[in-house]
Amino acid sequence: MTRISKENYYLDIAQTVATRSTCLRRAYGAVIVKNDIIVSTGYCGAPRRRQNCSDMGFCLRQKLEIPRGERYEMCRSVHSEANAIIAASRELMLGATMYQSCIDMETGELAQDIDSCQMCKKLIINSGIDYVVYRNSPVDFRTAVVADWIDDDDSLGKIGY
Repeated sequence: MTRISKENYYLDIAQTVATRSTCLRRAYGAVIVKNDIIVSTGYCGAPRRRQNCSDMGFCLRQKLEIPRGERYEMCRSVHSEANAIIAASRELMLGATMYQSCIDMETGELAQDIDSCQMCKKLIINSGIDYVVYRNSPVDFRTAVVADWIDDDDSLGKIGY
């Protein structure tokens, strides 16, 4: 048996976390890790005690035909990155790495070339996380250096989810 890399180990966990998502478009999962210890996890879902899109049977953004990357105020969900950050203390996030995986709910397959939205990138920057590792396939991933987002204001304007 071949031992998987640490990155894919944590990405597998993020992919499992994504299965808790209640979003009808894309199921994201996030895991924050520092010094090989899982600090927190997060998935997409409505704020506590509010109905999820999966409970209602529809996505408002989809119903209104809002394109990907636009009008997030119309989304019921708190994104996976935000939920993971909310669940962790800032002290434990300083210098940490976030791992993200996403399942396309239409196909049930891993979503390719994922990225954090502008709002979540701002949260990640302020949290003190140093790196974000995005899963592209069961074995391939890319790593974003959060400091690069700070230096490149254009990165905060790219389309995410």
